[in-house]
Amino acid sequence: MRPLTSEDPRAVGPYRTLVRLGAGGMGVVYLARSAGGALAAVKVIRAEHAADPGFRARFRREAEAAARITGPWVVPVLGADTEAREPWLATAFVPGPSLAQVVTAGGPLPPATVGALGSRLAEALAAVHEAGLIHRDVKPGNVLLALDGPRLIDFGIARHEGATVLTATDVIVGSPGFLSPEQAQGRRIGPASDVFSLGCVLVYAATGGRPFGEGGGAGALF
Repeated sequence: MRPLTSEDPRAVGPYRTLVRLGAGGMGVVYLARSAGGALAAVKVIRAEHAADPGFRARFRREAEAAARITGPWVVPVLGADTEAREPWLATAFVPGPSLAQVVTAGGPLPPATVGALGSRLAEALAAVHEAGLIHRDVKPGNVLLALDGPRLIDFGIARHEGATVLTATDVIVGSPGFLSPEQAQGRRIGPASDVFSLGCVLVYAATGGRPFGEGGGAGALF
């Protein structure tokens, strides 16, 4: 968490922003509070991406699909404004460390815990896929470990089809080391790609290491 800057909004829709939870090329995620006092994670998309009609249409479609996702191991969507100058989407805030933080601090998880984790994350992915979405970035940082079980977050919404890990001219969506072969090659992906990434996450949980080595982006992709 980081304090708000002078450029950050103090309110997004009906939510009052409190701190930054994270930031990336697509926008900023804030911890925010509703008028009723409930905490939420509010993802605000940068205006330059929202100016792309194709991106905005996809954001609208995916936000509507995400609102239909139900299941105990995915974070529920609380609200969205897909027509705002900087569109936003709010999900329930889950207090708890990420799988990446837990493994980094304490090492591999016990086999029984990895088994339970895999079962529940598989249920979460099934719910995402049944809603017509593909997560595209299943990784330890997108798995939060709450007291009552794991939660899969950031399920594929508002992720640009040509953005993130490599260079401006050679770009792939997702995180190196946890990508399916077809995703690493920049080919069209489907639900099976998420399942492959889940396997990579479980290798990490069980061993404390990435399945394709600890090198940088290009090395892991190779």
